[in-house]
Amino acid sequence: MKVTDSIADMLTRIRNAGRAKFNSVDIPGSKMKIDIARVLKSEGYIKNYKFVKDSKQGVLRVYLKYGPDSRHAIYGIERASKSSRRLYSKSKNIKPVLNGLGISILTTSRGVMADKEAKKMNTGGEVICRVW
Repeated sequence: MKVTDSIADMLTRIRNAGRAKFNSVDIPGSKMKIDIARVLKSEGYIKNYKFVKDSKQGVLRVYLKYGPDSRHAIYGIERASKSSRRLYSKSKNIKPVLNGLGISILTTSRGVMADKEAKKMNTGGEVICRVW
């Protein structure tokens, strides 16, 4: 089956694997997905990730993180910018997710980063997704 929006597919796989209490989830790899996983790890939403090469495009293996009461570290994850409606934001107009309890992941001219880092670097870009 061909996937139209591969980033939305990645977010859905992470969401579903967390609800099913899996330790890890395999996602078809790409540079953008690896950058998103890097931001999720640096912000503490996943344990780790690694890229496994294969004969095709490779596999991104994401290791999920759970709290002491077996609750998934990611309570919600949603795609903000879609292929039908792109969502761009200037650095001063980046809105906090749940009053700062969550993050927005942006793709900017300086790479993929969290909203706080983009504000600090005074750069805007396309809002890829929101995580809380």
